[in-house]
Amino acid sequence: MVVAKKKSETNSETKSETGAGKASAKITPEIFADVSVLQRKWQAALRPGEKLPRYEDVMLGSLGRLADHIVLLRNDESRLRVSHTGRYVQAWLNDERWDIPLSALPPDCATSLGEAAASALENSRPYLASAHCVRDGLVRTYDVLALPTYSRWGGTLVGVYVNERSAQYNLLDTIFSATDEGVLSLAAIRDARGQPCDFQIVHLNQGAAKLLMQPATDLLWRRLGVGGNALCEPDVIGRLREFVRRGAGGQFEIDSGERCLRLGITAFGDMLSLTVSDVTALKQREVSFRLLFENNPMPMWVFDAGTMEFLSVNDAAVQHYGYARDRFLGMKLREIWPEDERATHSEALRGVGDVYQSGRDWRHIKADGSEIHVLTFGRRVTFDGRDGYLVAVVDITERRAAEARIAHMAHHDGLTNLPNRDFYQERLGEALRRSGAGNRRVAVMGIDLDLFKNVNDSFGHPMGDRLLKMVADRLRSEVRGDNIAARLGGDEFAIVLAADVSPNEASAFAERLIEVLSASYNIDGLEVVVGASIGIAMSPGDGTTPEELMRNADMALYRAKSEGGGVHHFFEREMDHQAQKRRDMERDLRAALANGEFELHYQPLVDIAADRISGFESLLRWQHPQKGMVSPAEFIPVAEDIGLIVAIGEWVLREACSEAVKWPADVKVAVNLSSVQFRSRNLVQAVISALAHSGLSPRRLELEITESVFLAETEANLAILHQLRELGVSISMDDFGTGYSSLSYLRSFPFDKIKIDRSFVKDLARRSDCVAIVRAISGLGRSLKITTTAEGVETIDQLDWLRAEGCNEVQGFLFSAARPAHEIAALLTGFAARASRAA
Repeated sequence: MVVAKKKSETNSETKSETGAGKASAKITPEIFADVSVLQRKWQAALRPGEKLPRYEDVMLGSLGRLADHIVLLRNDESRLRVSHTGRYVQAWLNDERWDIPLSALPPDCATSLGEAAASALENSRPYLASAHCVRDGLVRTYDVLALPTYSRWGGTLVGVYVNERSAQYNLLDTIFSATDEGVLSLAAIRDARGQPCDFQIVHLNQGAAKLLMQPATDLLWRRLGVGGNALCEPDVIGRLREFVRRGAGGQFEIDSGERCLRLGITAFGDMLSLTVSDVTALKQREVSFRLLFENNPMPMWVFDAGTMEFLSVNDAAVQHYGYARDRFLGMKLREIWPEDERATHSEALRGVGDVYQSGRDWRHIKADGSEIHVLTFGRRVTFDGRDGYLVAVVDITERRAAEARIAHMAHHDGLTNLPNRDFYQERLGEALRRSGAGNRRVAVMGIDLDLFKNVNDSFGHPMGDRLLKMVADRLRSEVRGDNIAARLGGDEFAIVLAADVSPNEASAFAERLIEVLSASYNIDGLEVVVGASIGIAMSPGDGTTPEELMRNADMALYRAKSEGGGVHHFFEREMDHQAQKRRDMERDLRAALANGEFELHYQPLVDIAADRISGFESLLRWQHPQKGMVSPAEFIPVAEDIGLIVAIGEWVLREACSEAVKWPADVKVAVNLSSVQFRSRNLVQAVISALAHSGLSPRRLELEITESVFLAETEANLAILHQLRELGVSISMDDFGTGYSSLSYLRSFPFDKIKIDRSFVKDLARRSDCVAIVRAISGLGRSLKITTTAEGVETIDQLDWLRAEGCNEVQGFLFSAARPAHEIAALLTGFAARASRAA
């Protein structure tokens, strides 16, 4: 049998010991000389330009005794055949046949010859290897040199030199001598009754002598009864006698306290074969293991790898799982697995190696029936002679609960516990994917609470938060099954009706929901009433993506809110058209300010008593490059909504002041302010900057405000008005008498002027109520020493009525429409000339 083979390609005598490995014994001088001769002969026969020398030049003639050691192999179609063998090779092969396939030879010889020849042919070089064969228990080593050649008759021939080295050794003796295990044989000595009474050591290796701590020469042929080593203890001899009597083998341990030896016994007749192992370290590890296992605060157990029975459980496992120890040790591992996970557990257990670590968390059942989530870590061990697994358990139930809470928080609103916007969009996307297959409809509802701001303003945000929770509870009671209700933010909610709903069903649901949400709420004895407005979009007609449907539901909601609230409205394509117009205007407005498309026109304010122009109201105009002049009624509200009015207002202040400084010193300029500018909290600084930049006297600047300034954040806005007044700027109340106009405004701030709305001036000649209102406002102005200005004067009759009722100023088309800045000088001159002619 070939047990090892090494060497490598070589092409000179200096390479005979190089390559993939070296022989286990030195090449003898004789073999070394043979190999060198053959290598030189092969090299000398190699002609320039040829890869291989000719067979005749290498193998024929002058080989002498070397011919007995050579087997000639012919390479036919990549298959090797034995063409010729020398006498030495025939004895080695135990076969004298020629012209036979290589596979017909003994397998160990065929393997060594075939691999050497193949390596030589592959590299086109001589290849030196070695083979180790076992014959009659003796290991024999052979050197094998393969010499590739080509034949003039075609094909390749490989001459393989084979010779045995002088070194041989007994395999069994070598193995026994080399092992650290103790191996010895005992012969039984019988007494007069024929019973075994003692033993004599008849064979041992050095490992046994070392373990018994005596020289081998002192132990050989020694009787155990004489004493002197660990085998001589009476109880050991007694157990050995029992093995002889029973004729059976087995094992036991000898523990002296300092050392522990394990004996393996095989009995045959009066002979005992013993193997001796030092298991002291193993025993110490077992003791440490038990200490670590039993006193560990982490639940641990050992189970049998085959039967899955619990072999041992520590105190922590008993306490954590709640099973009594006896009950635990009578159970199998599968009994703590939930029914729905047993197949998965079993599959995972079949793939476990020597070390195991959870790739996922598992569920275990405790004695009280509750389930816990665990991670398990295992290692294969031998426990009380049985193959098993030591398992440590980490309970992660609380961790998983915390992770679940975190995941819930990530998908739910913290105040109402309703799904949040992200979760809502995710569920809406799922509903749309399901509906797409069956061409079913999904309804999206946007919900906004009416008058919710009043609750916050009147009772504070904590009350508002409690109201939102109660609204969420009502939504949950109405929305069931696969449908979902969510809070998107503030007092904005949304619903998905995932079933295949018709428009009539969606409308009926919306009506019922408005009724439910509009019912009064009792909070700490206070009756709070809010309403709800709903916008509805339905797939696929109104959109096929969550983004489209939510956007279109928002537009429908905006329409419902604009109609006064408390109603629902379906999305219509015209809404999208209007929304697109709004988006276009927002974009164009931002570009207009940057591109200088705004300009100011000025309408004169006429002092009735003096019949002269006392000032001009600056009016913003937008000259769109494609659409022409855009009405302020269209773009001012949009600019306010998107916050652009602040930047535009600052530009208007600077432009108006810069233009007014060119007029006569007794002519003022009036600039309208938006309530949004007050929220920016930069208004006073903007006015100071405009005055400083232009050099205009503060007394020539008049700022017009509407009642909306008083409707929001009154205290803060009043503080800003007082700061402006302290600068010397005049403050005017515009559109007085309309909207929510209250006389309390005039008491809360000392206005310099109130302007009578054009709606009262228009019908002065036809309606007595308009005359009464104008008379009341004018009288109020005189009493409070506040100038009154009437807007929209278009006829002489209107002017006469206003003069008769004591109005101080007028403006309107009767005198002039608003004019661009370059026409103001001419307007002032013309008006002065007309007044002069009238005088």
